[in-house]
Amino acid sequence: MRAVVQRVSRAAVRVDGEVVGACGPGLLVLVGAGHEDTSDTAERLAGKIARLRIFPDDAGRFDRSLLDTGGEALVVSQFTLLADTRKGNRPSFTGAAAPEEAEPLVARVVDSLRAEGIRVEVGRFGAMMEVELVNDGPVTIVLDT
Repeated sequence: MRAVVQRVSRAAVRVDGEVVGACGPGLLVLVGAGHEDTSDTAERLAGKIARLRIFPDDAGRFDRSLLDTGGEALVVSQFTLLADTRKGNRPSFTGAAAPEEAEPLVARVVDSLRAEGIRVEVGRFGAMMEVELVNDGPVTIVLDT
């Protein structure tokens, strides 16, 4: 699985103009699943997201996690994170899991984050979404499992 994690002041996702998920200070997490990913992969990714120390401590160093800050998360499925652009100019998405495989894996990431006590909202799987965010920092981290 691959995730792009952005530290945000706020974020929201809309479908057909309607807000379907939003968060305050915390993380916007874009998640893509590949063919080899499993429920264990999803749980490991969620643990990494929950414990990723990208929030400042009192000295301004990256030393606090989402768990430490009590921040929120907005998780949005994004198969395009698995794009292969090594050949030509048209991305190939053959590495991305099929929707029926990917949806439960993304849901497992969400469930695992919630099990950690994190407030999590989500986008709508498979929908055309508009994602709006205020990146705090900016801080953007790519996680591969």
